[in-house]
Amino acid sequence: MVKSTRSVAFVILIGVAARAVFAVTDGLLPNGHFEQGPAKSELNGTRVLGPYSIPHWAISGFVEYIESGQKQDDMLLQVPEGERAVRLGNDATIQQQLAVTRHTYYSITFSASRTCAQAERLNVSVTPGPQSGVLPIQTVYTSSGWDSYSWAFKAKHSTVWISIHNPGHEDDPACGPLIDRVAVKTLRSPHHVKTADNMMRNGDFEDGPYIFGDTPWGVLVPPITEDEHSPLPGWMIMSDTKVVKYVDAPHHAVPCGAGAVELVAGRECALVQEVRTVPRRSYKLSFAVGDAATGCQGYLAVEAYAGRATLNVPYESRGTGGYKRAELEFVASDNLTRVVFQSANHYVKSDATLCGPVVDDVRLVPVHAHMHAARRLRR
Repeated sequence: MVKSTRSVAFVILIGVAARAVFAVTDGLLPNGHFEQGPAKSELNGTRVLGPYSIPHWAISGFVEYIESGQKQDDMLLQVPEGERAVRLGNDATIQQQLAVTRHTYYSITFSASRTCAQAERLNVSVTPGPQSGVLPIQTVYTSSGWDSYSWAFKAKHSTVWISIHNPGHEDDPACGPLIDRVAVKTLRSPHHVKTADNMMRNGDFEDGPYIFGDTPWGVLVPPITEDEHSPLPGWMIMSDTKVVKYVDAPHHAVPCGAGAVELVAGRECALVQEVRTVPRRSYKLSFAVGDAATGCQGYLAVEAYAGRATLNVPYESRGTGGYKRAELEFVASDNLTRVVFQSANHYVKSDATLCGPVVDDVRLVPVHAHMHAARRLRR
């Protein structure tokens, strides 16, 4: 009887430990790199058996614990950091409970790699709420096969569950993406990222998702049509399946400050922000166009739209960094003006991975009447 009671107490203790709630700090979640793994008794080959077998995580569905260098058929599975990762097979979910601050915005960053040929996608969600997003991961943007993705949410409760789910149902239940390194970052409210001399919110891209310090490939920002729930506060990403890339100064050539956006998907994706304007008033949009010093060479071009005005900005890139500034004047026709940036074409590096021009330091200011008068006098 004593032994039975102790066994029950032990099970309860494990369940409580698995459900421990951790306060959010910027960086990796507890065991976010999955280096702490299941006990051997909790594995059937690579498949994880128990819902709380991976420390600090709850799982469901077909989840595997993968070690770097492990083989799948003829493919060698690599892990970007450390020695271990998880693979989400059919209808598999990993989730972790966090203590957050209500009404605060957060972004999640994680690394993922495809292991099969099908068009894979991931559902990222937070509950209660609920809030969720579908992240397309069929396009690979790095030569290593690993990309980092971001997703954002606004906390509606003080305790939330963060979940990453593979909704796929394949003949091979293990055919799913690898996940490694899950991190969180607190974002400023999109309503508080505007300066007195710039009508654009987060026009300098200083506010963005968490970037892992030892990865040189930046973070992908998926299609998102709500600027309030964007990992790039103030900005929307308009596309069906393509993304933009958020890049940082330590690993890339950034025209200004600490962050910028690389338009890596050609005309299939647009970086968008809606700005309050006064109809029939003139405005000036200015921005920097360059390259991220990642070997993206050749004739790059950015197409900018503001209201009914358009501008094509060519940039001759050597792939080693640099930028030029551009300006577009327009007259607002509505109370809301949509500012849009697109890469004019698809570009690839020598390793066949997608790349594109960098946009940074986007500024929008009204053009006062006396400025127009001065220009007319100079003509």
